[in-house]
Amino acid sequence: MTTGQSQSQPRNLTPDPAPTHAARARSFNAAAAQYAANRPSYPPALLDAVEEEAGRSLKGARVVDVGAGTGIATALLHARGADVVAVEPGEGMAAQFHATSPGIPIVRGNGNALPLADATADFLTYAQAWHWTDPARSVPEALRVLRPGGALALWWNTSALDVDWIADASDRIARFFGIDVRAEQGKSTDRTDLADPSGRLRFVRREVRWSRRVPVDTHLANIGSHSAFLVTSEDRRTAFLAEERAHLLEIFPDGVVEETYDVLLLVALNT
Repeated sequence: MTTGQSQSQPRNLTPDPAPTHAARARSFNAAAAQYAANRPSYPPALLDAVEEEAGRSLKGARVVDVGAGTGIATALLHARGADVVAVEPGEGMAAQFHATSPGIPIVRGNGNALPLADATADFLTYAQAWHWTDPARSVPEALRVLRPGGALALWWNTSALDVDWIADASDRIARFFGIDVRAEQGKSTDRTDLADPSGRLRFVRREVRWSRRVPVDTHLANIGSHSAFLVTSEDRRTAFLAEERAHLLEIFPDGVVEETYDVLLLVALNT
């Protein structure tokens, strides 16, 4: 990839006004099918790490998966043998969840006001979802719903920025949105206090690296399913993804992209 290519971006397109946090959260509902079909899952080693830090098995445990979205993580927890219930605020995401995981119960709600009784969960899990909550509310709610000794597990798939092509792609996205992707990702992965500014929880931090090979169209649809793109005007989004396709096909001429992720995992016990 040449320097000129790594700096290119869609031209002659006026940047969109900054969307609100709420608008970004709502944007997933109209793209739920795209999200379900193209977002990455998580490796078995992640749930191994959750069990290790919690000191107990997921099998037979009462698990509440909050901000469950289309059920990517919920399905893995269910397959692990957990007695799992999903909590999801979005109508479109919940409808997609019903379509893909009809046998798993789901209730409407969010982490700031969980629709659950006190001390009823062995695990509370948040896959790609804790950052949509207000920790001033979601931390007390987690401690209310967890049983004594129960575990709060938060995780995110993050880009492996030590892989050259991923770092270059992240830089292009950063220029497109006018943000510092590396700084934002570093801020979230290096500081556990951001997950609970009150300091009530003692998080243990783990990372699990994994990868998947997907067609370039799946990779681009995955990128496009993130809220920052979903709230971007269609002409800007389309132009960016078209240029990104050209970059990727130079690196992966067979049209199969190897995505590499570092899953950031934070686990805290209700002591």
